[in-house]
Amino acid sequence: MADTLTKSERSALMSRIRGTNTKPEVLVRSALHRAGFRFRLYTRALPGRPDIVLPKHGVVIFVHGCFWHRHGCSLSSEPRTRAKFWREKFARNVARDARNARALRKLGWRVLTVWECALRTQAKRERAIAGLVRKIAG
Repeated sequence: MADTLTKSERSALMSRIRGTNTKPEVLVRSALHRAGFRFRLYTRALPGRPDIVLPKHGVVIFVHGCFWHRHGCSLSSEPRTRAKFWREKFARNVARDARNARALRKLGWRVLTVWECALRTQAKRERAIAGLVRKIAG
């Protein structure tokens, strides 16, 4: 199936995909802040530049988009065009995530991941944040 957008239209569309301060990240940060946690953002000194770093608790949090990091839920659909390119890209993303998590654990950090789909509805978001708070405190 051919792309329905021109190359410049596709480029403009893809350039609007945020890498930092995404809506899921902001939701998690706001909830953690309300729960009394203080944290750092995107610490460059750590492998993978974790989205949220809680040095006091020895925890790093990645807020992953299901599509880009291949969660396996309904949000992680497969693009129909350039299938080989996307398979390879997703495989690199997943491998990089695993490599960064191993490196962080080796440095003594606890690595937590929050998936985009867990934040979609208010009920899911409340459960996900409550679980996250328990894991950070425990």
